[in-house]
Amino acid sequence: MKKILKNCIYIILVFYLVFYLVPKKVPNVYLNFIDGQEFQIKSFEGNPLLVTFWSTTCAICLEEIPRLAKLYEELNEYGFEIIAIAVSNDPPNRVVELSKNKKIPYRVALDINADAEKAFGKIRYTPTNFLIDRNGKIIKRYVGKMEINKLRSKIKRLLNT
Repeated sequence: MKKILKNCIYIILVFYLVFYLVPKKVPNVYLNFIDGQEFQIKSFEGNPLLVTFWSTTCAICLEEIPRLAKLYEELNEYGFEIIAIAVSNDPPNRVVELSKNKKIPYRVALDINADAEKAFGKIRYTPTNFLIDRNGKIIKRYVGKMEINKLRSKIKRLLNT
């Protein structure tokens, strides 16, 4: 009986997380990029998009930067975009400095008030990544290290649709 109750609670929790905390469509939030520009994230609809929440103190995030840069350089000409959103507790000057030092080719945004973090379902861990199709539908959420080759395949399928 305890096992059945435990499984029911687990299923309810997963259902809640999937259907209520994680948005199904890209939330309509404004992003402030480190180059001073401001955009609504929905303005990127029409192209497959990877939104990555990261931190300058996250080892996995720093390890992923060169792989994401390579992926971006390979697929951007076909319409693929990446937005890296630095989490709210990351000092802006550190984000700008690291972005310049690492020569990140894709857009980097600051989330000083945690508006994007909240809109995407209260981001708790970095990296947390969202793969979004051309219509603004979130099709995959990744927490932790991503398998870049699998991600590349999914993005290529999105680009061909």
